Amino acid sequence: MSDISTVPAPAAADSAAAVSLFDPISLREVVIRNRLWVAPMCQYSVIERDGVPTDWHLVHLGSMAAGGAGLIVTEATAVSPEGRITDRDTGIWNDTQASAWAHIVDYLHGQGATAGIQLAHAGRKASTWPAWGTSLHGSVPADQGGWPTLGPSAIAFPGYAAPMALDHAGLDTVVADFVRAARRAIGAGFDVLELHAAHGYLLHQFLSPLSNQRTDDFGGSLENRARLLLRVVESVRAEVGESVPLLVRFSATDYTVDGWSVEETAVVAGWAAQAGADFFDVSSGGNVTGVHIPLTPGYQVPLAQFVKDSAAVPVNAVGLITTAAHANEIVASGAADAVMLGREFLRDPHFALRAAAELGVPLDYWPGQYARATWPAV
Repeated sequence: MSDISTVPAPAAADSAAAVSLFDPISLREVVIRNRLWVAPMCQYSVIERDGVPTDWHLVHLGSMAAGGAGLIVTEATAVSPEGRITDRDTGIWNDTQASAWAHIVDYLHGQGATAGIQLAHAGRKASTWPAWGTSLHGSVPADQGGWPTLGPSAIAFPGYAAPMALDHAGLDTVVADFVRAARRAIGAGFDVLELHAAHGYLLHQFLSPLSNQRTDDFGGSLENRARLLLRVVESVRAEVGESVPLLVRFSATDYTVDGWSVEETAVVAGWAAQAGADFFDVSSGGNVTGVHIPLTPGYQVPLAQFVKDSAAVPVNAVGLITTAAHANEIVASGAADAVMLGREFLRDPHFALRAAAELGVPLDYWPGQYARATWPAV
């Protein structure tokens, strides 16, 4: 199994076939206005701990829609209460949550953006303290509001409480939770769904032999370890019909020998495409600790290109992409079909508008209210 250092670098694309960052892209019946997308970013801002998105989420996501982003994907949104990373996560397991999301989606649409939601279950990484607002780390004890966690095997993420291994009835419940969440998401007006199979959360836990040591038909071989993800893809596709784009976010490697690899990611992406997925969001890591991750600009781009080329599927790249020129080069080279940015959109919610100016691309979706602030073309 290769690591990132052995994955081939992006090759230059035929200029006749090249596209640019601000060309629209179609996924099934959805047309996204550009290929500069907002990555899912956990906010840990549901102070009431009820999973209902708040005004923070409206302003956080809405500012990037007004700022010209094409597709905006929400933070990891739990399909069940026990699927939350923390008790301050958003959810979509009830109608109150869905109604609150609908208000946010309406605003995103009003700014011309495409609205996506990342459906997630944290598995053994659930019931933890949030990343801000406390100095505590690791699993939350039951007497302080924590809950039992679930996983493929009773193997703890380092520093966390051990999960309970899911039985077949529990697996059926997980699939049903994803289906119900997908139904509510479409009812709330979301255009695009993303299944979170990355960063060491439940679906990734099943994929990786480091966290999945089952001996039944959900463990062992690659086919068995991919079975839960493929069931979720097939079931969600059956629920939402043929018009809704379905993305899958993968961690392409665990960055360690005998862990989940980019080669396995490419194989499972091909299977997921056959099961009904349309597009693949390629990230990395998160399932184990103590590994070396080469954090350089665009460090995950070669992983995305490997999956794209090996499985013949469309992908986006993510990870320390911070400039307009770099983002455009990734798309124009053919290394990926779109890019997702996280931290750069936090620093500048109007990054897409600025990037267009830097690249000399005229846009017809500058907010009229901000017309006096347009950057001069570079």
